[in-house]
Amino acid sequence: MLAEQRSRPSNGHASALDSYRLLGRSGLRVSPLALGTMTFGTEWGWGSDKDEARSVFDTYVGRGGNFLDTANRYTGGTAEEWLGEFAAPVRESLVLATKYTGTQRLTDPNSGGNHRKSMVASVESSLRRLRTDYLDLLYVHMWDGLTPVEEILRGLDDLVRAGKVLYAGISNTPAWQIARMQTIADLRGWSPLVALQIEYNLLERTGERELVPMAHELGLGVIPWSPLASGVLTGKYARADLTTDAAACRAGSRRDLAVANGSLTDRGLAIAAVVADIADQLGRTPAQVAVAWTLRNPAVTAPILGARTPAQLADNLGALDLEFDDEHLRRLHDASAVDLGYPHDFLDRPLARSAIFGDTRIAR
Repeated sequence: MLAEQRSRPSNGHASALDSYRLLGRSGLRVSPLALGTMTFGTEWGWGSDKDEARSVFDTYVGRGGNFLDTANRYTGGTAEEWLGEFAAPVRESLVLATKYTGTQRLTDPNSGGNHRKSMVASVESSLRRLRTDYLDLLYVHMWDGLTPVEEILRGLDDLVRAGKVLYAGISNTPAWQIARMQTIADLRGWSPLVALQIEYNLLERTGERELVPMAHELGLGVIPWSPLASGVLTGKYARADLTTDAAACRAGSRRDLAVANGSLTDRGLAIAAVVADIADQLGRTPAQVAVAWTLRNPAVTAPILGARTPAQLADNLGALDLEFDDEHLRRLHDASAVDLGYPHDFLDRPLARSAIFGDTRIAR
């Protein structure tokens, strides 16, 4: 079902970072916007230096934010190290989420992937860098297509039982594998998955086919990454920035990242133009419009903000009190809609609906 059909009512918006939400089917309280730390460090050519990263962290926590997102490989480990240093004085008040899967040594076949050896080694390294003895949330970062699901689930459950991880989540994985894993975890009494991190924004809505409704049904809170589509939805790029050589754009600038991620395209710029026009009508910024749109989906718990400066963060936080009218939502939907495909489109046809329900109407 499309996002605008399942959207939050206008009074369902959180208006501040300290209007907390439950994460999936857990009792864990998290802010409605998470702070991402992929920008902490300059190793990738476009991040924040330490003073600026500290200021971003202080701004977020000072506004009541408690949900921090990182990963074992972000900026070569610098993101976790700085986050651990910044968070140390208020560690117990924060929800620290990190990820494993990413390889830690390029020539070592067991230093990355989803298997138990990679999982345990990555968690131990993250604990040291984050200066903590437990992780609030550990994600499987990317599906490796090789590791048995029972090995992953039992490894996560062992870490929870040992007190090194409190909750488990998953990211960048096919919906059928996640549904299978959640079912196995439930049947065996292992720790369930409570969070699903996916790319979800006005440029990338294909998650609405399977991933978002699956998460909503099975109790995983959706945590969208890149709600601004690598910055394309802020209006910072123009046609002159387009290139067809995505293979050459793997590092060096945010533009290169946007191209490599498939966000900086003709379609992306066309959607960004609609976002900019609506922002102008509302007296807001395009970034606020883009983030606020993701918050309307009831399956979404907290989009991840990747602000590089305190000013960018403050601007993004303005999404929390932004309200759309029906015409704005229609325009955003029409500009960005994707086909849901079979069987969803088939089941939505009048002939199929009539065959199922006849002339009756059933409310849900």
